Parts: sequence; C-alpha cells; structure tokens
Amino acid sequence: MSKELDNILTNLKDAGCGSAEITKAKQLYEAGDTDAMIRHLRKCRCSRLEELHEGQRRIDCLDFLIRQTAKTRTIQKKR
Repeated sequence: MSKELDNILTNLKDAGCGSAEITKAKQLYEAGDTDAMIRHLRKCRCSRLEELHEGQRRIDCLDFLIRQTAKTRTIQKKR
C-alpha cells in the first residue's frame, strides 16, 4: 500500500468514516477514479455533517431541559 493511500485511509478513519466508506474510497483510489473519489468523499462529508447536526439537536434538547428545570426551580423558590 502506498504512503499516500495509507494517509487517505487513516484520515478517513480519523474523520469517523465506517469500514464500508473506507473500503470504497480505497477501491476508487486504486482504480484511479478521482472524480468518483471526490464524489464519494463529499458524500462522506455530508454524512459527518448530518451526524454533527444530530448531535446539535440532542444538545438543544438538553439545553431546553436545563432552562426548564432552572425556571421551575426559580418559581419554587419564590413560593
């Protein structure tokens, strides 16, 4: 395996790509299909971005619960 390919595969793993995504990238690299590789990498990026957004939605839910709990605590202290 070339050093360049090894670096690409390591980078994909570090980026959180799954084994199927990494395998496909390896196949495209070895086939020399750079156009398809770029499309594949963009799809991988979109998947990671969607994961990021899902994580943000979860954090937003926790933020809501924190605000609601703090609000409830404030109301109870006033009684």
